[in-house]
Amino acid sequence: MRRIIISEEIILKEIEDNREEFITFLQSLIQTNSYNPPGNEKNVAVKIRNYLKDVDIDAEIFEYDENRANLIATLNDDFEHKNLLFNGHMDVVPPGSEEDWKYPPLSAYIKRNKYMYGRGTTDMKGGLAAMVCTMKVLKKLKIALKGNLLLNAVADEEMGGTGTEWSVKNPLKSKNIDFTIIGEPTALKPLPIAIMVGERGRMVVKVTTNGISTHASWPFMGKNAIYIMSDIIQKLNQLDGYIPSVEPPLSIEKLKQLVSQSFPSYEVFEKIYNEQVMLQNVLMALTRFTKSLTIIKAGVKDNVVPDKCEAYIDFRLLPGQKGESIIDALKKVVEQDLHYHIRNEGNGKKSETCVDLEIVQVSEPSYWKDWESSKDLKVLQSIINEVFGVKTFIMIYPASADAHYLRNSGFCEKTILFGPGSGSTAHSIDENIEICDFINAIKVYSLFAYRFLQ
Repeated sequence: MRRIIISEEIILKEIEDNREEFITFLQSLIQTNSYNPPGNEKNVAVKIRNYLKDVDIDAEIFEYDENRANLIATLNDDFEHKNLLFNGHMDVVPPGSEEDWKYPPLSAYIKRNKYMYGRGTTDMKGGLAAMVCTMKVLKKLKIALKGNLLLNAVADEEMGGTGTEWSVKNPLKSKNIDFTIIGEPTALKPLPIAIMVGERGRMVVKVTTNGISTHASWPFMGKNAIYIMSDIIQKLNQLDGYIPSVEPPLSIEKLKQLVSQSFPSYEVFEKIYNEQVMLQNVLMALTRFTKSLTIIKAGVKDNVVPDKCEAYIDFRLLPGQKGESIIDALKKVVEQDLHYHIRNEGNGKKSETCVDLEIVQVSEPSYWKDWESSKDLKVLQSIINEVFGVKTFIMIYPASADAHYLRNSGFCEKTILFGPGSGSTAHSIDENIEICDFINAIKVYSLFAYRFLQ
């Protein structure tokens, strides 16, 4: 027991002693442009490879397009014992209007030695950098481990997750992974940092209504595509009746019980829950299928009846729901309820008026069913509680991530999401991360890897 304690003290001291180096490394990743689109993830992969080379960790870069790549690094050559996988994406969403940012999105500006600002600080170069630093710490200290730590830095998570999917099907395919941590930001402030054992799925469908254009002075000569779209929008709630219902993996009561573990008592949590509408809505969203009309475009001129209208609908699915059922439900609303014709993808012919349905993006929901019996998860919880000084809790990820590529394929069902940064700042103007959260994440990843690979 004393050997374990001494080793953990050495790990924590190593992290504190090199705190400034790790912060500088995170800054270098933030300052590296990997906006997706177009991606440019190879820029980040090269910096990770060069950083790990200092301690003789081999990192292999797999290029697949112009300046686009995935990376895999391993702590050692032993794959015969337990294997722990770290996964994190290198791409970030574009910054939008840079003039709206208080600090330039690629500046990695540090404010009051407490916050670092920049695109990707939270989502998720903070988590990725912490994982890279963990590998360097463990390698540098040469602590004996019976097993291996693998890092999979991936491309294209923000546009579909093809990097993780490719990695699982190719270079990682022959590896037996026992546990996976994806470093997405899992703090939901004002709640403390959480561990996510499942994720909702996401499906984006583009609906295009095709009408007949004419002069606005005699609108009855044409067919207004906006009106056709309006009919569809008015009927969207009827989708619920056509989609097979599933029980959420965690009920509202179970979620409340789990979240309350981070409060002094359930009574205190209940009082705050009843007062905080945002908290109520977050938990409610995790227990139901949702749909949001997010974009609508139509018209070419103010005196022309438009012959085309496009709308984008964002669907969020519960584990057990399939994207095919969403399309089937949309077809029933359009054809059976509204009697509009859906263009057949096979012949591509357009009738007088018709509707096109196109799947723009889809990621499946996923869930680790047996998480409650996992000793490893309990170890991770205890480490987080100790390092962050808070009581962490288990939850479902409100958004979608790459975990489904590992869970649903059978590659590694024991996959969780845990990482520094508050999800509320992800994709936002003035995205930022608390530096102490970043350093604490290195400590958590390092201590867990050490205990897991004993």
